[in-house]
Amino acid sequence: MLVLGSTGSIGVNTLEIAKRFGFEIEALVAGNNYELLNRQIKEFKPKFVAVKDKQTAQKVNFDKVYVGIDGIVEILEKSKSKMVVNALVGEAGLIPTLKAQELNKKIALANKESLVIAGKFIDSSKITPIDSEHFGLWYLLNGKKEFKKLYITASGGALREWPVDKLKDATLEDVLKHPNWSMGVKITIDSATMVNKLFELLEARWLFNTSNVDAFIETKSIIHAFIEWIDGSTTAHISRTDMKLPIAFALLGDVNENILKPVNLLEIGSLEFRKIDASRYPVWEIKESLLNNPDMGIVVNTANEVAIEKFIKREIGFLDISRQILKTFKEFEGVKINDLNDVFEIKKEVLRFLNGI
Repeated sequence: MLVLGSTGSIGVNTLEIAKRFGFEIEALVAGNNYELLNRQIKEFKPKFVAVKDKQTAQKVNFDKVYVGIDGIVEILEKSKSKMVVNALVGEAGLIPTLKAQELNKKIALANKESLVIAGKFIDSSKITPIDSEHFGLWYLLNGKKEFKKLYITASGGALREWPVDKLKDATLEDVLKHPNWSMGVKITIDSATMVNKLFELLEARWLFNTSNVDAFIETKSIIHAFIEWIDGSTTAHISRTDMKLPIAFALLGDVNENILKPVNLLEIGSLEFRKIDASRYPVWEIKESLLNNPDMGIVVNTANEVAIEKFIKREIGFLDISRQILKTFKEFEGVKINDLNDVFEIKKEVLRFLNGI
């Protein structure tokens, strides 16, 4: 298989599963973490290696190191593997997803942006999701087409217990104190604003071909998805938050041995569910509009990336992230995408607008 994003948490877990089940690693693609990449190269002996830039490439212990998106595309074209794990972060994951699809490879997808900004150009039949929520839905559906409604869950983020009137004072350090687990900076901020869940609803819309999807908060993060069925019953996917399970299913198709320690519900004791309230998470105002016009994904993603960069630099406050997203959404509401070139053109227009704010 090819592992894109091999030094991130998904990539590291993928390599653990690959080692356990005897998969050959044909390619490793990483960003700038050359030290971990060098250890992975030594252990897995890939045929191809790529990194983000030329400076990093010089520090990699490998004969020929490919560079950037063009390098990844070249590796995809030269590779024989039929399985691609795409755990790249951000828009960098889109072109590799499209190329893997063009080459008729199976895609185990952890790159949100591929579906968020270009879902209409991606064949979901070639994709197995490897994030907890979409894997949970996939697992519960088990090939069934008929359901009443899909639900995914959210943790609520680092500020879920804060009084709403205090949110304006939240610092970067406050936002990064996630109550349930440790993640990267951007995803932790996205969790606090609820943008990540907005994106996951959009992903679900493309993956399962329905806009009848919603989310709510489950504070202990052991239930990842629910499905309401036509007969009135509801099923839930309960597991520890560990990416090895969805990765194992994506790679193997089916799993018949223990991957995770089961959740002990008696130890959990009680569960708490909360509504996602727009007074605490202002971006939730645009949920229905986004699901009804998923072409707006590129607008929200671009506005979010720019706002987060400003927040990290302490140029704007926490609530300004949501304000900038909502203002940009209103400016571009109704935009339509006809081809892939439109995605990049709209991004340029959004960036021009944001530079004028």
